[in-house]
Amino acid sequence: MRFCELKEKDIVNRCDCKRLGRASDFVFDEKSGAICAVVVQGPNRLLGFLSPDQEYIIPWKCICQIGPDIILVEIHEEETLTPRKIWH
Repeated sequence: MRFCELKEKDIVNRCDCKRLGRASDFVFDEKSGAICAVVVQGPNRLLGFLSPDQEYIIPWKCICQIGPDIILVEIHEEETLTPRKIWH
């Protein structure tokens, strides 16, 4: 599977059936090249008018299943929702 295919799938939390969004980035281990986590933009602020200031960092081990349309994860949102980092 290609990264562009992964980025097109909706990510759904199996714990509460909530749609989190789509993958916006990936975190890699520099030495092995393995994917460590999937990054998903957090919820929009102010009724969706302002861009999110948080993002979900979902560890790869929390992915339960990758299907044809969705990626099922099992996370506790408060543990994976972090302040958004601006990369330069």
